[in-house]
This record gives sequence, C-alpha cells and structure tokens, in this order.
Amino acid sequence: MDAAEAAAAAGRAAPGQRSARALALAWLVLGATALTAFAVGKFPVTPADLRDSVAAWIAGTTTPLPAATEAVIWSIRLPRVLAGALVGAALGAAGAAFQGMFRNPLVSPDILGVSAGCGLGASLAILLGLPLLAVSGFAFAGGLAAVAVVMTIARRVGEQDPVLVLVLAGVAVGALLGAGIALVKLLADPSVQLPSITFWLLGGLNATNLADLRFTAPVLIAGLLPMWLWRWRINLLSLSDDEAAALGIPVLRLRGAVVAAATLMTAAAVSMSGIIGWVGLVVPHVARLLIGPEFSRLLPMAMLLGAVFLIAADTLARTLAAIELPLSVLTAAVGAPFFLWLLGRRRTSA
Repeated sequence: MDAAEAAAAAGRAAPGQRSARALALAWLVLGATALTAFAVGKFPVTPADLRDSVAAWIAGTTTPLPAATEAVIWSIRLPRVLAGALVGAALGAAGAAFQGMFRNPLVSPDILGVSAGCGLGASLAILLGLPLLAVSGFAFAGGLAAVAVVMTIARRVGEQDPVLVLVLAGVAVGALLGAGIALVKLLADPSVQLPSITFWLLGGLNATNLADLRFTAPVLIAGLLPMWLWRWRINLLSLSDDEAAALGIPVLRLRGAVVAAATLMTAAAVSMSGIIGWVGLVVPHVARLLIGPEFSRLLPMAMLLGAVFLIAADTLARTLAAIELPLSVLTAAVGAPFFLWLLGRRRTSA
C-alpha cells in the first residue's frame, strides 16, 4: 500500500473512530443521567441504597432497605427512567428518519399528524371516562389512524412530488384533528375531565408504570427493528427519487416502510407519555453535529441523546418546583432557544 492509499484508508477510518468514541461517551452520559434520576427527588435515594436494592434483587434475598425506599426505587423511579429512555430514543430515531427521508431539517415525528391523532384519541377516552390503559390504547389507535388517512390522501392525489404532498396532507389532517381536540375540550367537564385532558396533552411520565412498559416496549422495538436493518438504505432516501431508484432502491416501498416504522414508534411513545414536543426535532440536529449525517451512525446517536434528554427533562420536571411541571414546557424551554441558536449558527457559517 503506497502513501496515498494509506492516507485514504486513515481518512476513512477516522470518522468511524470518532463515531465510536462519541457513542461510548453518549452511553456514559446516559448511565450518569439515569443514576441521577434514581437519586434525586422529593424522596432521595443514595447510591448505596440503589446498590443494595439491586444486589438483593439479583441474589433473590430480602432487601435490607425500608419498604418506602424499595417502593420509590422499583415502583416509581424505575418505570419513569425506563419510560424516559424508551420515549426519548423513539422520538429521536423517528425524527432522524423523517428528516433524512423528507430531506428537510425542520421535519419532526408529528409532521404526519401522529401527535394530533394520539391527542384526539386520548381526549375522547378521557371524555368517555375510560380507565388509563384505555386512554393509552385510544391514543395509540388515533395516531395510527391519522397517518393512515394522510397516506391514503397522498396516494389518491398522486402529484409529481409525493414527499411534498405527504407533508401537506399531514399538516391539513393535523389541523383538522386539532380542531377535534378543541371540540372535545369544550364538551368536557371543566372540573374533572378538562384538567385531565389538558395535563395529558402537555405530556408527562408521572402516570407511567411497568404494565405500560410491557405493552409499549415491544411496539417500540417492532418499529425500531426495520429501521435498524435498513439503516444503510435509508441513507439513499436523502437523494432524489430518480438517483435512489438508479441505485436499485425501491423508493416508494422503502419510504412507506420507514413512515410506517417511525409512525409506530411515535404513536406508541406518545400514547404512553402524552405529547412531548421538540425532542424529535432538536435531538437529530445535535446528533448530526456530533457524528455527521450518515444514518447508520446517526440513528444510534439520536436514540442515545433522545433518551438522555428526556430522562434529564423528566428529572427536572419533578424536582424544580413544588408541583410537577409538564414535560412539554421544559422541552420547549430548552429546544426552542437551541433551535434558534442553530439557525443563527448555520446562517453565520453560510
């Protein structure tokens, strides 16, 4: 191998090495964020308490800790940390996929009306007085139904630019579903149902339990698996349709499969946590700044950063004030200024 070939090989290896280091650091940050989430709160849990509780669970012995500490660790903190990791990872992955597929950095996972459909389904369930599990089920079904309507409209219109038609149909259907949510809130009992609808729409993990995770986690994994298997092909969707087709990619089928997978993940996440904005919009941008646009590296980084972001936001939501703050308030407070800074940075660099 001559000097030129060696330099080229080193140049190809360098991005992979940087990506590996960045991913390893992201894993460490995720672990530290999760441990902090377990430790802080109205009922503090020391690292020694957490270590003793986990050790007793692994050994199958009686824990030496008080029952209240055990309840906080296993019934309150564990479901919230796991839910934050799953929801954040799902929204980060879906945002990265949508932004690359639609070739638009302003696209987020709710662009096709998923969040609005979930919101209308959950609002109807609360209006009907259904239990919490049914609220999640209605939200999940509403999100999937909304995207099915959007896809049907886009297929029937059949214009020259299918991506543009899909986005416009999503905006229109989302606006219609938003009007439906407003009507449900108008009909709701202002003393009981309306506050419940409002708090659900603002997003939060305070009602999450292990039963919700057992239902949602397999759905999230089912949506993530095809995205992971096709990560190399999804790169090509950032090209024009003609260029991707010339490389042997079935563009329409692959785009439909990616939309279905990302929608499944988003609907499952929103059905468990409510509507949480900015995660799927901002996190892929941060991941792209750290690791580049190549999707096989971008996907795991977006998932890790999404998990870190949402666990940290949930920890702040339950510790900053005497009452628990809605997650969407905190994610907007962080996401909107960062996005404005990012816009200014790109304009300066241009």
